Amino acid sequence: MLVSPETGDDAGVFALPGNDHLALVQTVDFFTPIVDDPFDWGRIAAANAFSDVYAMGGRPVTALNLVAWPVEQLPLEMLARVLEGGAAIAAEAGVTILGGHSIHDPEPKYGMAVTGFVDPARMVRNSTMRAADLLYLTKPLGLGIIATAVKAGRATPLQLRAAVGTMSALNADASEAMLEAGATACTDVTGFGLMGHLHIALRAAGLSAVLDASAVPFLEGAADLARAGMVPSGTRSNLEFVTPSTDWGQLGEIEQLLLADAQTSGGLLIAIPPGEARLLEEGLERRGLLVANVGRVVDGGTGRIMVAGMVAG
Repeated sequence: MLVSPETGDDAGVFALPGNDHLALVQTVDFFTPIVDDPFDWGRIAAANAFSDVYAMGGRPVTALNLVAWPVEQLPLEMLARVLEGGAAIAAEAGVTILGGHSIHDPEPKYGMAVTGFVDPARMVRNSTMRAADLLYLTKPLGLGIIATAVKAGRATPLQLRAAVGTMSALNADASEAMLEAGATACTDVTGFGLMGHLHIALRAAGLSAVLDASAVPFLEGAADLARAGMVPSGTRSNLEFVTPSTDWGQLGEIEQLLLADAQTSGGLLIAIPPGEARLLEEGLERRGLLVANVGRVVDGGTGRIMVAGMVAG
């Protein structure tokens, strides 16, 4: 076992006997609906499940569908659309769906168990950040807030489209860019939010970080929705989790919640030496991805985050 649950990494990695250049990457993820459209839900769930493999520098190759469905309350035709959405993203990623498992459940759930491959020599972990590394984020935040606003009927169609487009976008290109540039470490930004996943990675590395709040990108309207109370319970839990190890600087509660927002299928948080940062920026730009240098890793403390600046907007 090359990567265990010990460091809270994105996926487990197991060395294949007799092959020094290939290891298995395994992960699983599923959740309840976060959008009304079943096809979009399937797409988002698949992209989210594959993301853990991309964060390790790996390539997802096979998947198993995981389904919980209230067959007496929701039509099977709707489930078919969920599975079609998952299959569409799997096809885009070059992943073969081998089958899966379903159960009866009063609350619908969907996701995937995913297997991928990685070269152990090129594997990227969350626990290997080094002092002076620069931190880059490849998708904007605000997904949890907008998803909550959608459920409350407060999000605009434009905000919904932007959120769905962000969540259903694969992190494959971002993973390629970080491997080309020689990233030191990486984690994808999902349920624990930017602050939570950064804290977990820093704690595993025995380091701290300075986060530039003004450089963190957000989806349009996320700040206004947060001020209107559209904050999911997971985001509030994230804030409670990270606050003991965070110096929030000048930020008020709303700005803190924005930075701690729980994401679904968020971007990669990449740590890279300063000398390779330009190579990473060029790789992300060439692939049409977000380039956001949001902070740097520093010595001192274990898992602490010092927030500088103010949240834009």
